[in-house]
Amino acid sequence: MTTLVKPKTLFIGLALLCVLAIWLSLALGPVSLPLLDTLKAALRLMGLPIEAQGLEQAELILGQIRLPRTLLGLAVGGVLALSGVAMQGLFRNPLADPGLVGVSSGAALGAAVAIVGGSFFGGLPDAVGPYLLSLCAFLGGLGVTALVYRLGRHNGQTNVATMLLAGIALTALAGSAVGLFTYLADDATLRTLTFWNLGSLNGASYSRLWPLLLVSAGVALWLPRRAKALNALLLGESEANHLGIDVERLKRELVFCTALGVGAAVAAAGMIGFVGLVVPHLVRFLAGPDHRVLLPASVLAGASLLLFADLVARLALAPAELPIGIVTAFIGAPFFLYLLLRGRA
Repeated sequence: MTTLVKPKTLFIGLALLCVLAIWLSLALGPVSLPLLDTLKAALRLMGLPIEAQGLEQAELILGQIRLPRTLLGLAVGGVLALSGVAMQGLFRNPLADPGLVGVSSGAALGAAVAIVGGSFFGGLPDAVGPYLLSLCAFLGGLGVTALVYRLGRHNGQTNVATMLLAGIALTALAGSAVGLFTYLADDATLRTLTFWNLGSLNGASYSRLWPLLLVSAGVALWLPRRAKALNALLLGESEANHLGIDVERLKRELVFCTALGVGAAVAAAGMIGFVGLVVPHLVRFLAGPDHRVLLPASVLAGASLLLFADLVARLALAPAELPIGIVTAFIGAPFFLYLLLRGRA
């Protein structure tokens, strides 16, 4: 298959785009910082001996607010895009989305339980309280995904079509349960639940960040090791088996990594759509279906896209802030329609 961009050129371009996104994410906001001061303050935070005169404010803003937010955006965007590649490879369909296995809807249900039923968790230790929402969302995503996978299993085999239908059914069931919690919520909890479902990187902190970084790093290190197996799976399950690929094990790994990655991302930043759908599709359009290129390139592209979307969310209505899920939908949906129409033409 002919590609529009050579892999080396693509990686260089995406790496530079990601660096630019990080730099702008650290510099711009309700209080914008000069780009040079941002760079100096960032180098000081890394421990380099840079002259500190006049950098106190920049160093404080970067260290306490923008650096954890930028790291959160990098991790969430990268793992969502990577999970999108995994699901599109599993279902052998470039229109597949990480939410097809129920992880997003399960996380939303877990978050609704934590937000609306928060009064029932009043006796929890102080060390657990700040993590309650993220923990419930993470466990909800894993639980629904495990149920979808179990329903797709029969006689020791995993039927992808059955798993897809089970995911659709359980997503609808989880959505109705979230609707019930929404109906039962008072004004304050309803507002919290609504904004969480729209996604945001606001309020990022190092305590919220480190679990996501650990999970994202694990998924990002593991999935590229399965690139050749995913390439074989593109030929079909029987053909992959004849090539020596343990297809059932591969399916388990893809579902498990997606559940971990998307569950952790949604738990940390709320519901953010279209990243896992549009980014792999765009990278595949540029560089072809080879997962050895597609997987790492999607990480860079997803991280960059989410940081640029967060910039729009911060600056469009400053000092107010748009939920980032609205921005990704406004960017992703028209672009995805363009790709569909272009492909049909």
